[in-house]
Amino acid sequence: MSALDRGAALPSSFMAPGTSSFTDFLSTHQPDLLPSSRATGLGSAGDLAPHGTTIVAATFNGGVVMAGDRRATMGNIIAQRDIEKVFPADEYSCVGIAGTAGLAVEMVRLFQTELEHYEKIEGSTLSMDGKANRLAALIRGNLGLAMQGLAVVPLFAGFDLDAGIGRIFSYDVTGGRYEETAFHSVGSGSLFARGSLKKLYRDDLTAEATVQAVVEALYDAADDDSATGGPDVTRRIFPVVQVITAEGGQRLLHEDVATIADRVIDGRMRRPDGPAAALEV
Repeated sequence: MSALDRGAALPSSFMAPGTSSFTDFLSTHQPDLLPSSRATGLGSAGDLAPHGTTIVAATFNGGVVMAGDRRATMGNIIAQRDIEKVFPADEYSCVGIAGTAGLAVEMVRLFQTELEHYEKIEGSTLSMDGKANRLAALIRGNLGLAMQGLAVVPLFAGFDLDAGIGRIFSYDVTGGRYEETAFHSVGSGSLFARGSLKKLYRDDLTAEATVQAVVEALYDAADDDSATGGPDVTRRIFPVVQVITAEGGQRLLHEDVATIADRVIDGRMRRPDGPAAALEV
């Protein structure tokens, strides 16, 4: 079958110019494929699926870093030790997921397709605020499932090419969008991670020092939150780290994250509570 014949087999709606939103297109032509179209019945389903936890992001002069631990839990059980919870959204942004793992990964894939679809239809990339708003709309569409315990609460970050800075956005389950300053975290270990970054973060950190600060924050979260996984030295499982600058985003190599994690663990062998922040007197 030629390419032309294959094209003729598609419905005419697929061949006509349409909306720049892939989600709107799907809502019109195949709404049953949207995660929000699925009903789970009455009652809570939150204990039936693995949940991902702590995601941390921090800006530095010239970009932004996001890191996530690798543990997924289901009740008191560790459901997975090496789940990945930080993904590139496009060339200049990334998204980290906390909440119901299966739905969250599906939402990230839909968000990636949404941004790619917009770029192909409009011939340009969405602004940083536009991307954050599109993700908010996807979260809002999941509200029905969130009310049944299947909530997804992502953290979004990227480099704003117009402003020339790294930016971080957090959300609530209703799709409320909030821009964060300097650093933020989501998930069950977020309070401990944020407390750690309050002591370690400084405006003049380099990219490498920011990566170490977020790995320290994940270590502190794992130290106090059973749902957050710390560096697994025996299995060599370490956080997933994305660094985004004006040159684009990249996932740090496993070996590089391992080197930083080993340095953090070495420091904790001398001082289990982590590095001490200097007091200004």
